[in-house]
Amino acid sequence: VVRRRLLQRYEHQPFISCLAGFYSCRWKRYQRRRTEPGKCCCKTRECVFFPLLVGAFCFSLVFLYLWGEAKNDYNNFDWYNYGNLGFWFLWSLVLLIVAAILFTYITLLLVLAMCLLAEGQQLYLHWSHKIGTFLVLGFSITALFILSVLWGDQWKTVRLSFQITAPYLHIGAITIMVLLSWPVALHAIRADKKVVQVIIVGPYLAMLLFLFLIPLGMYSPCIREMGTLGPKPALIGHRGAPMLAPENTEMSFQKTIEHGGDGLETDVTISYDGVPFLMHDSTLRRTTNIKEVYPNDSAQNAALFSWDTLQELNAGTWFLKDKPFSCMGSLSRADQNQAMNQSIYKLSNFLRLADSQNKLVIFDLYRPPEKHPYRNSWINRTLEVILNESGIRPHLVLWLENNMRSFVQSVAPGFQQTMGSKAPVEDLLMDNIVKLNLAYTEMSSEDIRKYAEANITTNLYVVNEPWLFSLAWCSGAHSVTTNAVHTLKNLSQPLFLMTPQQYNIMWILTDLTSVLLISLIFAL
Repeated sequence: VVRRRLLQRYEHQPFISCLAGFYSCRWKRYQRRRTEPGKCCCKTRECVFFPLLVGAFCFSLVFLYLWGEAKNDYNNFDWYNYGNLGFWFLWSLVLLIVAAILFTYITLLLVLAMCLLAEGQQLYLHWSHKIGTFLVLGFSITALFILSVLWGDQWKTVRLSFQITAPYLHIGAITIMVLLSWPVALHAIRADKKVVQVIIVGPYLAMLLFLFLIPLGMYSPCIREMGTLGPKPALIGHRGAPMLAPENTEMSFQKTIEHGGDGLETDVTISYDGVPFLMHDSTLRRTTNIKEVYPNDSAQNAALFSWDTLQELNAGTWFLKDKPFSCMGSLSRADQNQAMNQSIYKLSNFLRLADSQNKLVIFDLYRPPEKHPYRNSWINRTLEVILNESGIRPHLVLWLENNMRSFVQSVAPGFQQTMGSKAPVEDLLMDNIVKLNLAYTEMSSEDIRKYAEANITTNLYVVNEPWLFSLAWCSGAHSVTTNAVHTLKNLSQPLFLMTPQQYNIMWILTDLTSVLLISLIFAL
């Protein structure tokens, strides 16, 4: 009877067999080795490689978090690649999928390793997984380096995201420490020397103490007392509603108005014969059918075409073909037909539309290239259209261009003078600045409050993600420029909004629960 029970115990270990099989490709019992008390959990070669596995996990986690929080700027990333490659593709979405797959793979390997350690098994990672680990580590480090060099501002986005996600990342980190307590306790108890026990338990307890105390240094404008939240920021459509219609077209601005946008943002270029029109890119390749109509002139600057030539181009078919945003919904048949028939929009028509709907307008004004007839009179020509041809009420115009600002104030004193960068309050007041138009990466609740005290409001661009809009709302921004008016309009309050008392309860309960569970695990 005793012999039969021993054989059964020897033969039936399906859980450990699966763990070792997937991790080491050692499915048979005789291929595995248990960790002897007081001995290392793996051979010297594996001891050297295990930190690489942990490092691959950490780097892939950092890259996945970075790229996940970068979703707000995916369109900019794809636009950058379009400028270098010459064709449009959602590279941002591909990169996100690859990052998620690699992180999932390396996480599964690490979980298998932790489970094997908890079961007292020696670690041996199969050679194919070692190659996979090197690939994940290499890819993550390379991707982080390239993004840091070419798109370093994205780290500012990560820093801002911590103001929203830090309380929840704290809970996640504590949960991981609780799960790690089992293999740590097992190997500490089985160690035959006090020094080894200290080496195992010491770093674990130090990290745990750090996580317990880190909330003392956390800051989030969304952790605030009831009744202190300011009004919801106004929504300014960035080139209209480019997730719903071709950017900078009449349809795009109509969609912004339809979904309750408070203002319209655009880009203004002047044609060769002096007609200001709306176009963001320096060429017409991305947002028109110039390659089909005038293939030999597709690389030419948009300002070097006459208005009659520009009117011949279609400014909507590209939108249905390229689908510039990964989160675009499906368009109705009527919207598809309308999009296919869009043309380049004149500034004067844009301003009349905004005036008729009582919407604010803000635009980047591009100076024409060398040898352009209006290169030195571009601002004067734009002012002629605004003041004499469009009929828009001056107070609806947020004037952003800094060149000849004094002259603009003299001929159009009703414009709301807007600055595109931070400056001392005294200098802004001297220039009659009433609004700042800042990149969202420059968001600071302290600066926003300081400017607001001087009656200078702040607009942040380009804010698309609900979490980022929530942070702007909590920080006191007056308005945001966004591609997603249709989604942000539906937010009735900031996401992750909580009182200090609620946060303290969440923090203390998390720490107390983890202490209790870890103590029980070590006691057992």
